[in-house]
Amino acid sequence: QAGSVQVFGIDALSEARADRRAIERQTGVLFQGGALFSSLSVLENIAVPLQEQLELDPDLLHDLCWMKMRLAGLPSEAGHKLPSQLSGGMKKRAGLARALALDPPLLFLDEPSAGLDPITSAGLDKLIRDIARETGTTFVVVTHELQSILAIGDRCIMLDKQAQGMIAEGDPRRLRDDSTHPTVRAFFRREAA
Repeated sequence: QAGSVQVFGIDALSEARADRRAIERQTGVLFQGGALFSSLSVLENIAVPLQEQLELDPDLLHDLCWMKMRLAGLPSEAGHKLPSQLSGGMKKRAGLARALALDPPLLFLDEPSAGLDPITSAGLDKLIRDIARETGTTFVVVTHELQSILAIGDRCIMLDKQAQGMIAEGDPRRLRDDSTHPTVRAFFRREAA
């Protein structure tokens, strides 16, 4: 309810256009529903942030979009498909490819495995972990999925509505195994509070 938000030393709440653009170029977002433009192909969706932030030769733009598709584990045939022609998992990967378009050092993911079957969810978790390791990108993931927390998390921050803030912070495996906080224990044990 008070304070400031600093992203790479820049005031994230600043109204200055230059400050906002500097943060936009250093962050990516994967929305829970993917937020893909329905009238654009996967490749065109991935191109949007590149076209908004950079002036690139069309051939280079095309090559970069294909690279981001491969990084996100999308098959080449997905490039020319519309979002409506994709499965839920493919939509998430397309959204991830777009979020990675500008090679941001910081990526925000909102419930990335929401609505996915367990196998697809586990594959997406592995992909996120692999990309983080390969690129050095920091992922901030909002999720309620225990398997995802344990699979991709190095550091977990638990927020609680009643406490109106943070109730635990640390390695998710240590929180699961060692926490004495009743809400944290109930969450990791999937027990009713």
